[in-house]
Amino acid sequence: MSQVERNTKVQKLIELQKFNEKEISKMTDSQIEYYHWLYFDDSVYDYM
Repeated sequence: MSQVERNTKVQKLIELQKFNEKEISKMTDSQIEYYHWLYFDDSVYDYM
């Protein structure tokens, strides 16, 4: 993941107040993508 993409996802997670900057700084790119997907990406199953 690019640095810009990572920064954007990190900022959204911080704004959601699920994690603080210290916790996120220890996460891998995969973990950040997972949590971003978990909290922000809509699925068709969310609407069923």
